[in-house]
Amino acid sequence: MLRVIVTVLALSFSAGSAFAFHCPADMAKIDAAMKTAKLSAADKTKVEGYRKDGEALHKAGKHQESVDTLAKAMAILNIK
Repeated sequence: MLRVIVTVLALSFSAGSAFAFHCPADMAKIDAAMKTAKLSAADKTKVEGYRKDGEALHKAGKHQESVDTLAKAMAILNIK
């Protein structure tokens, strides 16, 4: 039983760090796409805002919120 508890705890901690490493990858994809993106001024402002907010959330340790916010920017840029 103790082995099961230890395994569950280990998996829950590793899931948090997986999100932590996902955020910078998404930010890099957004940064790369922005170099060649043809967006309206309004969409460009939205993407830049989502990118900035996503990075702030990542730095604050709110990785799921960061991933969700960065996903909004990626959707505008049509990044899969």
